[in-house]
Amino acid sequence: MSTGPGAASVPAPDHDDPLSKAPEAPRRTSMFASLRVRNYRLFFTGQVVSNIGTWMQRIAQDWLVLSLTGSSAAVGITTALQFLPMLLFGLYGGVLVDRLRKRPTLLVTQSAMALTALVLAVLTLTGQVQVWHVYVAAFAMGLATVMDNPARQSFVSELVGRDQLQNAVSLNSANFQSARLVGPAVAGLMITGVGTGWAFLANGLSFVAPLTCLLLMRTRELHTVQRAPRGKGQLREGLRYVAGRPELTWTIVLIGFIGTFGFNFPVFLSAFADDVFDAGAGAYSLFNTLMAVGSLAGALLAARRGTSRLRVLIAAAVGFGVLEIAAAAAPSLWLFALLMVPIGVFSMTVNVTANTSIQMSTDPAMRGRVMALYMMVFLGGSPVGAPVVGWVTDTYGARIGLAAGGAVAAAAAVVIGLVLARVGNLRLSVGWHGGHPQVRFVPRERQEELAPAA
Repeated sequence: MSTGPGAASVPAPDHDDPLSKAPEAPRRTSMFASLRVRNYRLFFTGQVVSNIGTWMQRIAQDWLVLSLTGSSAAVGITTALQFLPMLLFGLYGGVLVDRLRKRPTLLVTQSAMALTALVLAVLTLTGQVQVWHVYVAAFAMGLATVMDNPARQSFVSELVGRDQLQNAVSLNSANFQSARLVGPAVAGLMITGVGTGWAFLANGLSFVAPLTCLLLMRTRELHTVQRAPRGKGQLREGLRYVAGRPELTWTIVLIGFIGTFGFNFPVFLSAFADDVFDAGAGAYSLFNTLMAVGSLAGALLAARRGTSRLRVLIAAAVGFGVLEIAAAAAPSLWLFALLMVPIGVFSMTVNVTANTSIQMSTDPAMRGRVMALYMMVFLGGSPVGAPVVGWVTDTYGARIGLAAGGAVAAAAAVVIGLVLARVGNLRLSVGWHGGHPQVRFVPRERQEELAPAA
């Protein structure tokens, strides 16, 4: 439901073929089509600056905790505290986001995160910082994220409209990963040169950019979505909405497994840099940078696609898990580092495909609640997974920890792919096409027609 131009309600998805059908017909688009929209250009520009600061803080925060404690489990606890609020309050944040205007909401949440980063910077630069300070700052960031994440995700459709939503979501991911190329490198230089406190200060000041860009937007050009009125049962309504759509339910379940066990990179990469290869903060920064190269490539490839298909999500999730297992067995630092590039490609393909599929299959009036559930599962799984993965890494070694995370991701993708195939009345078809072997899911009726010819 919407009143703005180009923001018509998303039609109900076809549930009969969840793996082989997209929410709309496949099409290609210009890689940077969304940047033609002035409001989105402002949003994109502000996020570039802020994301660089965010990545600087992530690297500095992980390394500061590791320096203060010498424990991978402590890094996992920090990650868990940052995402615990999303797990506890994420659904309520989605309800509020559906009721509120997105732009003012983002002004408040971005300001809160800026203040948190500045306080941590002061504590670190004055030499007063203790590990519990970092824990509190991580938790405070997480509280702001409870509303910031679903608000930002939902706001994209108001900036560009439904027709360019796929492209804008992909460019947002490319934006984040481009910053990931710069942020870790600068953070590594700051940590070794002047200390972690300056990285926290830079992040706090970086929020000036998105706040300014939000204020400069033309509200009359937004694709206004009808907000949900205040009422009882809206949380249950959102859960029922997702439960009635298997392509939403199982996508969120898959993302939950991958986010909980496969995406704990702060734990994995810091342990490989410090314990396995004994290479220090420079190697940790290098691993993150190379993963960002792959992630940026994956995001730009997604921006070229006109739609997202669930079969792409399943295949990418399997590939991601297998690559993590391969990286766990890498005998040298340089081979491990090079494997970060394809891991980045596959992880971003999973991320963008899941995000876009869910947004395109959800009615705009429900998008805040659905995206809150998605982000709650994706980010909120870390409070469960990060300490467990950190404990496994400390107890059995970084290689076992990374291999276990990859195995869970791959196994979950295979099982959920089979579940979706059964829901959609599909069967696996193995044959030849154009002289090459082809493996795909096809409707059972069609499979039976092809059987005699085989």
